Amino acid sequence: RGLTDISLLERFIHLRYVDLSKNKLKGLAPLSSLTQLLWLKVDRNLLTSASMQELPYLQVISFDCNCITDLEGITHPLLASLSLKENKIQTVLGLSHDQLFSLQVLELRGNEIKTTAGLGVSKLKKLYLAKNIIYSLEGLEEFEKLETLHLRDNKLEALDGFSDSMKCLQYLNLRNNGIKSFQEVEKLQVLPMLQALVLMDNPCAEEPNYRLEVLSRLPQLQRLDKESVEEEERKEVENIRQTRKEKEK
Repeated sequence: RGLTDISLLERFIHLRYVDLSKNKLKGLAPLSSLTQLLWLKVDRNLLTSASMQELPYLQVISFDCNCITDLEGITHPLLASLSLKENKIQTVLGLSHDQLFSLQVLELRGNEIKTTAGLGVSKLKKLYLAKNIIYSLEGLEEFEKLETLHLRDNKLEALDGFSDSMKCLQYLNLRNNGIKSFQEVEKLQVLPMLQALVLMDNPCAEEPNYRLEVLSRLPQLQRLDKESVEEEERKEVENIRQTRKEKEK
């Protein structure tokens, strides 16, 4: 509606759900009196910061498609889901680790992030970092509860940074990066629970026997790219592994 002023909302102190998307808001200060707020959506405005006064019951926020440049000032103690898709964020530093102990889903697709260093929100279960410019993976050892990690459409050429402390990671999307060799894929062996991997549109996916090469290194996978792993493939992979073991002897 082209709103630039939401000061009228200050008097509605019992509001629980607020959607202010598709306006021209540059600040959210009037919302600080809405202490009962559970759910807030302010997509497609003119916000340059996600900073707000702490709201004690706020659980879901969406700041998609604004002009936000950093993650400073987000301190809501019950916040479980935070979306900042398609902003101008360059660094993941700034999230308040001590106060965001309930955060489980973080959506940062379509920003300008170059590295994962400094994120460290330890309770996260789902992290979406697709369509950034990430060259290196750092600080992932803190994500002991992470189950889903999206890194599609980035600039990764190496897969250093994954850790055996990531005991819950089941789904990893690396589509359309710059991974050339199966030696890099081998580094994913540290992920004990990995079941689904997306590697299509990487240079290594053009290699002969691509699926068998990946599965021989990661035999626990249930799905590679869009296809489930068939029993016939498993048998073929086991033959390859046995042959390689004999050659090594």
